[in-house]
Amino acid sequence: MNLQCPLPKLDFDIITLGHGSGGLLMHELLNKTVLDIFKNDLLDQQHDGASFSLPGPLAFSTDSYVVSPISFPGGNIGDLAVNGTVNDLAMCGAQAKYLSLAFILEEGLKVDEFWDVLVSIKNAALKSGVQIVTGDTKVVERGKGDKIFINTSGIGQVHPSARIHHRYIEPGDAIILSGKLAAHGITIMSLREGLQFETDIETDSVNLNHTVNILLDGFGEGIKFLRDPTRGGLASTLNEISGAAKMGIDIDQNLLPLDEQVEGACEMLGLDPLYVANEGLFIAIVKKDIKDEVLQLLHTDPNGAHAAIIGYITDEHPGKVILKSRIGGKRVVSYLPGEQLPRIC
Repeated sequence: MNLQCPLPKLDFDIITLGHGSGGLLMHELLNKTVLDIFKNDLLDQQHDGASFSLPGPLAFSTDSYVVSPISFPGGNIGDLAVNGTVNDLAMCGAQAKYLSLAFILEEGLKVDEFWDVLVSIKNAALKSGVQIVTGDTKVVERGKGDKIFINTSGIGQVHPSARIHHRYIEPGDAIILSGKLAAHGITIMSLREGLQFETDIETDSVNLNHTVNILLDGFGEGIKFLRDPTRGGLASTLNEISGAAKMGIDIDQNLLPLDEQVEGACEMLGLDPLYVANEGLFIAIVKKDIKDEVLQLLHTDPNGAHAAIIGYITDEHPGKVILKSRIGGKRVVSYLPGEQLPRIC
């Protein structure tokens, strides 16, 4: 359930350059919006950073978000920014604890649009169990941004049973994809192109840290590697894994979970779903002898309801990803050669 937060009363309804000046306008904007909605003991210090202690091994990640348009079916740039960094930490086997949050706002941005983004950030942070503890805000001249850009950096505690590294990958390991491909990228592209479908296509953006934690609790070192196939999609991510591990990857097109509406949209737009961005999926490489148990556990979680075993690691054709097509042929799946979808996340 999402919190409903009314827009606070302000003396302005658009962002101006003065809101980035460090003066009264900036303080009114931040105090009545950012600092109020994310209020907590660490953020309330309003220092140049946040001081805290965390036990055990830690993971750190940072990412920037420049998606256009900033709002889309199922979410906006705000929850995307939280989920993206939370998920990057989850792929390291870590539970995100603290995030920094930095905005670059374009002059002329409506305050109610900014507030909608903040509310989405608040809700995503609550669902993820993470606190916003420090940040920054800048304002650029009209035409030198695109409404709003966001950077989030995060720190998380690594699960005690996590041993996630490509050096642990072995021939025979199973490759599991946690859900249906290409929903996020097609949501953005369909919105840009004004396409309408019989059923709603929405972004798959969601926090994955709780799902990953359940897997690590249950299988520990049996979960050898994790990665979320965001920009560049599944194909590029599998190529990264194959290259790093110096092993081959075999996948089967018949096993790929793909919504019919999304597949149809890809055909209309001339896109290959293997290269379309995702924001709520992860790839898990697991020991072959536990693959069915891992899949069964994933199917009990909302984030893994459509999970599937899509292929295996092989010692043949190292550094290459080979796809078996629906009709039985095989082809090499290479890196995305250019930019299939600009400004997707």
